Amino acid sequence: MEIVALLRQYIRTKWLARRFSTREQLESWQSAQVQAMLRRILPDSPFYRERLGDLDTADWRSMEPIDKKLMMAHFDELNTRGIKKEDAFRVALKAEVTRDFAPQLEGVTVGLSSGTSGNRGLFLVGREEQAKWAGTILAKALPGPLWSEHRIAFFLRANSNLYTAVNRRRIRFSFFDLQKPLQEHLLTLNEYQPTVLVAPASMLRLLAAEQRKGALRIAPAKIISVAEVLDPLDEAYIRDTFEQLIHQIYQCTEGLLAVTCAHGTLHVNEDLIVMEKEYLDEQKERFFPILTDFSRVTQPIIRYRLNDILTEKHSPCPCGSVFTALEKIEGRADDLFWFRGEKGELLVSVFPDFIRRAVISTSDAIEEYTVRQLSPCKLEVALRLRDGDSPFIEEQVRSSLEAIIREHQGEVPVITFTPYELQLGTKKLRRVERMFTPDEQQEDDRCP
Repeated sequence: MEIVALLRQYIRTKWLARRFSTREQLESWQSAQVQAMLRRILPDSPFYRERLGDLDTADWRSMEPIDKKLMMAHFDELNTRGIKKEDAFRVALKAEVTRDFAPQLEGVTVGLSSGTSGNRGLFLVGREEQAKWAGTILAKALPGPLWSEHRIAFFLRANSNLYTAVNRRRIRFSFFDLQKPLQEHLLTLNEYQPTVLVAPASMLRLLAAEQRKGALRIAPAKIISVAEVLDPLDEAYIRDTFEQLIHQIYQCTEGLLAVTCAHGTLHVNEDLIVMEKEYLDEQKERFFPILTDFSRVTQPIIRYRLNDILTEKHSPCPCGSVFTALEKIEGRADDLFWFRGEKGELLVSVFPDFIRRAVISTSDAIEEYTVRQLSPCKLEVALRLRDGDSPFIEEQVRSSLEAIIREHQGEVPVITFTPYELQLGTKKLRRVERMFTPDEQQEDDRCP
C-alpha cells in the first residue's frame, strides 16, 4: 500500500510542477487544498477546532499564527492521533541515545529537531504521509528518473524512518552519522560511490577538502546542501571542487519547504504548503514565513510562524515555475545583530547577510570564518586564511564590519579576533551567530 502511495505522489509531483501557468491558478488550488485538509483534521484536533472557532474553513487565514512554543505547549491536543508529548519525547530521546531510529509510536514516526534556536521540537509523521514525503523528495531531488539506479549518501545528526522510506530496489539509501569520525566516512564513501550526496554545508565543505587532497574519490551526479545556511564562501568552494551546481533542500521540523530546480533556484514547495510572508523591510524582500502545510494531518501545521529570515527572488527563473523563488535563506531571527544606536537609540539591527558579506568581500584569502556577537558592544571574529598577511587581513575585516555597522547608524563595537575552529557533530554550523538576547542587555555604558 505504501509503495502505491509513493509512486502516486511521485507522479503527482512531476505533473503538478507543470500544471499551473499563473499564480492565480496556483493560489485558488492551494486554498481548496487547505480547506479540504481542515475538514479532515478538525474532528481529531481540539486545538485547531477551538482556534478556528465559528469561522468558516474558507476564512482559515484569519486564524492567529502560532509558533514552536505554542505548538509544543498544546502538542497533545494539536496532533490528530492523541499522542502524548511525554511519550513522543521518550521514544525520540531513546533513539538519539541508542542511534536506533527505527522504533515508532503507534505506527507513527517520531523525530526530534536539532534545537538550533534553543527549543527542541517534536514532529510526527504517519505511514501514508511518510510514503508521500518519499514520493515528493524523489520527484524533486533525484538527478534522473525513478527507474534509474541511485545510491544516496545522507549525512545528518539523526536518521529517521522518514529518510529510509526512499529505499527501493534500484534506490539505495545509506545514512552517515555526523557523530562518527570523518576518516571512517571517507572509507565508506569511496567504496559506496554515491550518485547523490546530501549533507549539511559544513560537512560538504570538509568532504570537498578531502576530495582536493585525494583522500576522497567520488563523483556524485548531484550534491545537495541541507540543515544549515549555505554560505556563499562554502558554496563556491564545494562547487569548484566537484565542478557542479550545489543544490539545496530547505526542510525543518515544520515541513519540506523548498527545493532547488535544475537552474539552481530555490523554489518554495507550493504544491505542499502555503507560505505567507511577514515582510521585514520596506523593499519587501526579507520576510518571516507563515506556513500552512496541507500535506500533513498527523501533526497539522496551520499558520505557523517560522523564525527564519528568507529573501525573496523577484527576477523570473528560467525554469518557468510559478512557485515562489527564494534568493537565499539568510538565517534565523535569533541571528540578527543588535548594536547601540549612535544617535541615542537603544538598539539598531543588522541582518546576518550584511555581516556575512562584510567579511567575505574583504579578501580572497579568507577560506572560512565565524562572527559571533557576544553583546551589543563586543564582536568575536575567527578567520581561516589560505595565505596572506594575517594582521593586515584582520584589519581589513575590522574596517569592513565597522563600515557596515556605521551605515546602519550603530555604535562601533570592540572587535576581537580568535583562532578558527570547526566542530562538527550535533551542533549546526552558524557562521554568523548572536550569543545574547537583546532584552537581557541592561548595560548603560557606551561602546568604546
